[in-house]
Amino acid sequence: MTRTFFKDAILWGFFLWFVGYILGIFLFMVVPKDLLGWIIMPMGILITLWVLVKKVKGISFQYYFLLALFWVLLAIVCDYFFLVKVFKPTDGYYKVDVYIYYLLTCILPLFIGWRKTLMKEKKHL
Repeated sequence: MTRTFFKDAILWGFFLWFVGYILGIFLFMVVPKDLLGWIIMPMGILITLWVLVKKVKGISFQYYFLLALFWVLLAIVCDYFFLVKVFKPTDGYYKVDVYIYYLLTCILPLFIGWRKTLMKEKKHL
């Protein structure tokens, strides 16, 4: 693993998770809690795509595959320790929006990695 991968995986992965965390705390005061994840998700998708396209400099699909795995693991661990354990939601935390969030956290890096790899191969033809 390279220093660049750890930067992309840890720093950008934590940044993305933290943005959602902070948005959730602020929006919790003004939005019904059942809609919170659905409101944050579109913003999270846009920010994640920006990070993947502009900031992550992976050169192979394998890089993005590992990044996707790391980001999902990081999101699950941080959610558990900083949301479930700290706030102890009475009706539970893990609902459809959270599972879609985990799925997108995995799919978005795979999609962008596939696109970047495809574009790179087309340039070499």
